[in-house]
Amino acid sequence: MYLLITKRTDQFNASFIQPHYDYLSKLEEEGVLIDFGPFGDGSGGAYLIKCTSWEEALETANADPLSKAAPQQWKLRSGS
Repeated sequence: MYLLITKRTDQFNASFIQPHYDYLSKLEEEGVLIDFGPFGDGSGGAYLIKCTSWEEALETANADPLSKAAPQQWKLRSGS
């Protein structure tokens, strides 16, 4: 399992939120997404994904429309 933690920057554009949620729905349908949610203070969010390798998790994170289109900082953490 991998945890992706995102933090919004000053250039964040809210129009990218729906494509991001659509992507998360797709991951959920594929059995990849375990859980997700925004932070209460609006500073970003996190999602837990099931992947077989670091590379796959990184690929999954980079495929998120929000990661591609909205400037933000993110960290990927591995777990068990």
